[in-house]
Amino acid sequence: MSRIGKKVIAVPAGVGVEFKDKIVTVKGPKGTLTREVKGNIDVKVEGAEIHIVACDEEKQTNAFHGLYRALIADMVKGVSEGFTKALEIKGVGWKGQMQGTKLVLNVGFSHPIEFSQPEGIKLECPTPTDITVSGIDKVLVGQVAADLRAVRIPEPYHGYGIRYKGEHVEHKEGKTSGKGKK
Repeated sequence: MSRIGKKVIAVPAGVGVEFKDKIVTVKGPKGTLTREVKGNIDVKVEGAEIHIVACDEEKQTNAFHGLYRALIADMVKGVSEGFTKALEIKGVGWKGQMQGTKLVLNVGFSHPIEFSQPEGIKLECPTPTDITVSGIDKVLVGQVAADLRAVRIPEPYHGYGIRYKGEHVEHKEGKTSGKGKK
């Protein structure tokens, strides 16, 4: 049995959880999220607690037990608090700026890159070198942040690129002249 799946999920005030026809619906002050529960898993909502129950002892059910506990906990946190990922742009003259709902990146290409804001995600550029991705769906926030990072991944020689805030980029030593070698 999954140790993570056994943990009880606490439901904060103002958040409603409903499980009907294998679909979990979580409503909160920031929005509503739904997810289909596959496998032989049951979700029991008892007051301000959610219990995830594995209905048999099969290996696949055990895997789903911990997975759905984590996913539902993230849904509860998302509708009550939300999720945020911060990125930073490193490079001489490189910057990003919002133009309406589009993020325009000038990151060393011959043309600016326009990145449209997906539904359910809020993109912000507090400074020209900082980007903030926020929303209620943890998976979507992480995917959009990864897509932004993929526009110009950090290169290992100078560290230029778009990286997560606090991400450490291992630097490589550049070429050396051949002087002194025989």
